Amino acid sequence: MFRIPRPTLLGILCLCSGIAVFSVQDLILKLLSGSYPLHQAMVIRSLTAMPLLFLLVLRDGGVATLVPPGWWRMAARGWLNFAAYTAYYLALAALPIASTVTLFFSAPLMITALSVVMLGARVGPLRWSAVALGFGGVVLMLRPGSALFDWAALLPVVAGLAYAMTMILTRIQGTRFTAPAMAFHGNVVFLFCALALSAVFGSGEMAQSGHASLDFLTRGWVMPPLRDLGLMALCGVIAAAGLTLLTQAYRIAPSSVLAPFEYTALIWGVIYGWLVWGDWPDAIGWLGVAVICGAGLIVLWSEAQDQRSAAAPTAA
Repeated sequence: MFRIPRPTLLGILCLCSGIAVFSVQDLILKLLSGSYPLHQAMVIRSLTAMPLLFLLVLRDGGVATLVPPGWWRMAARGWLNFAAYTAYYLALAALPIASTVTLFFSAPLMITALSVVMLGARVGPLRWSAVALGFGGVVLMLRPGSALFDWAALLPVVAGLAYAMTMILTRIQGTRFTAPAMAFHGNVVFLFCALALSAVFGSGEMAQSGHASLDFLTRGWVMPPLRDLGLMALCGVIAAAGLTLLTQAYRIAPSSVLAPFEYTALIWGVIYGWLVWGDWPDAIGWLGVAVICGAGLIVLWSEAQDQRSAAAPTAA
């Protein structure tokens, strides 16, 4: 019998939980994207998340963990994270939620490739094949057509690259910084950048019309009713929990193992697309889901086999 290392299992659990939490935020922002600007939602979200993340910082090492030597690297990582999520949510305004998630999932393949270049990770042929298979499942579900011939379809791919680099940096920095501290710095960057966007577009004078992504970026601030304000604030709670879970996952488990489990977001996208917009995959779509999930299990099995092989000479 082979045994998966406990940190790897915990990392996978944190990742899947973080993805599930962030999928709720995707749903909320998709619903709000037709009436409010993204920067307004980001400001409210970041302000709500700030005290929650600070409490997590106090619980996990205290204020000193926010300013260790090299703390600015956490802020630099936050800029990449902001770029990833801004591109993703702008795409979400224009594309169906399942298509946006699907295009974004060039990220796990990029994470695996970058983990070899930036971390010196060893990824065997079986794992490479499994990740490629998972990406094939994404393409299978996407089935590119004329409806996606829109420049906004490039945004999730850009988001995937920025996200992949963010998660690799998380793995590199995770030995020096705590997950709450990294999430806190990332949220500070989110707030700063959202305020900067609000200063430029908040008056509504530069508002565009005719393209949902541009409208979501350039629309002026709107006074929301309590229901919508509550949804934006809820995104802050989601961000605090989700950022901490994802950061913790990539701190404690290998990037190349975690990457395929990012695909679980696609399942949530399908579920929410059906519940809210009435979209439901056909047989080919479900085949894609099965391929993606199967690829993740193959990678986990491959990692376990590697661990078993590495331990065998010692045991002998």
